[in-house]
Amino acid sequence: MSPDVVRANYERIRAEVGETVTIVAATKYVALADLGVLAEAGIEVVGENRAQDLERKHAEYGDAFRWHFIGHLQSNKAKVVNRICELVHSLDSESAARRLTVPALVEVNLSGEASKSGIEPDQLPAFLSSDADVRGLMTMPPASDDPESSRPYFRRLRELAEDHGLRELSMGTSQDYKVAVQEGATLVRVGSILYGE
Repeated sequence: MSPDVVRANYERIRAEVGETVTIVAATKYVALADLGVLAEAGIEVVGENRAQDLERKHAEYGDAFRWHFIGHLQSNKAKVVNRICELVHSLDSESAARRLTVPALVEVNLSGEASKSGIEPDQLPAFLSSDADVRGLMTMPPASDDPESSRPYFRRLRELAEDHGLRELSMGTSQDYKVAVQEGATLVRVGSILYGE
């Protein structure tokens, strides 16, 4: 992984999404040794999927990044996330909501796919009445090679957020982040498109 390549990709994505959108570098498949390349390339925010990887990577790179948690959050891992992260993108259980002390986005399953995490849209009021500091919503549309197929899901998430007075929207990954931004994303989670040649 080359700092020059990552920097060039990051600057291109930044130009495409604008200054107000937070680019979260998804680091699930980034080796510990390669995180230094991301720091060198100017990446500011990283998103980790697993609490044990988060701990390991944070122990090495601490203040080099702002840390987000973007994977499925088990309530027994909330303590780790509270200590390290500034934002959780993937809150979807009331037990985790009770244990979180950092701001969170509630993950909403708009596709109805059983394999996906997230709550049903009608469960959202329960999370908003909990003690969790909910700032917005996140979703993962069905996998597709066509970025346009994600648009209805992103639009629905934005409408849901507006209905509940929520400002932050984490939506869009490497294949559909441009569509996500058009539909109001305030955070995009990108991985392969950032690291590739």
